[in-house]
Amino acid sequence: MKNRYPLQERKWFLGLTIVGLIGAVLFIATAITTSDTSSFHCPISSGIRTRSNDNYDPTPIQLRAILHYATSHVVPQQSVSEIKISFDVLKSFGRPCNFLVFGLGHDSLMWASFNPGGTTLFLEEDPKWVQTVLKDAPGLRAHTVHYRTQLRQAQTLISSYRSEPTCSPSKAFLRGNKACKLALENLPEEVYDTEWDLIMIDAPKGYYAEAPGRMAAVFSAAVMARNRKGSGVTHVFLHDVNRKVEKLYADEFLCKRNLVKGVGRLWHFQIPPSNVTDATRFC
Repeated sequence: MKNRYPLQERKWFLGLTIVGLIGAVLFIATAITTSDTSSFHCPISSGIRTRSNDNYDPTPIQLRAILHYATSHVVPQQSVSEIKISFDVLKSFGRPCNFLVFGLGHDSLMWASFNPGGTTLFLEEDPKWVQTVLKDAPGLRAHTVHYRTQLRQAQTLISSYRSEPTCSPSKAFLRGNKACKLALENLPEEVYDTEWDLIMIDAPKGYYAEAPGRMAAVFSAAVMARNRKGSGVTHVFLHDVNRKVEKLYADEFLCKRNLVKGVGRLWHFQIPPSNVTDATRFC
């Protein structure tokens, strides 16, 4: 019992901090509309809309996020310092971006509100959980994803994937790739048709043997980033790197040379497009 109130105070502190970050987004978005757009650096990919209105108004999802985090005891799993890494990257772009998030949960309103006017899409393995979250936040966009892997297969998959040609870094693709078990081959078409500026990997479950694990999510994020056609890097954020599988797959597919920052349990990678046609390793 003696730890009860300090824990509640920490939750309230995190919640208030999230509200502050969202407020900062509103301030930044307002400043953007009065700035010279020629100074922006966010690559304009398919589906991105620029903010051209003279008087910027907060989006409904931003207002909903502020209300939610100001009145809820339930807060995001990531710490403030971890959240701030992604927030700072989104802020640095200066324009709405394409943001793909593996996982749907208590932080989803926050991520969507950090990218006003942009495309923020969530991928979740549990259809019932999708319905639960969208009931309280109908403005979020989410799809259910079926994973073909289990955490218990992590070591076997990383040891054997090189023997499958469609898994190789020079030939890897996702859409319809049933031969490569690490490839997410059945995602919605818009996932394949969009070049993602940011990819957050905070799902699927990876803490028991029968769980899907994040092996396919990490591999598929690496393939998306390497196959990018537009200019610039893809920012990939991987959470729970304190766990063995996340760290193992990050080293194999996201590459230590691309790691630019790490705070707590979050690593931030900047992955450039790859035109190497004879590569035998991702890293």
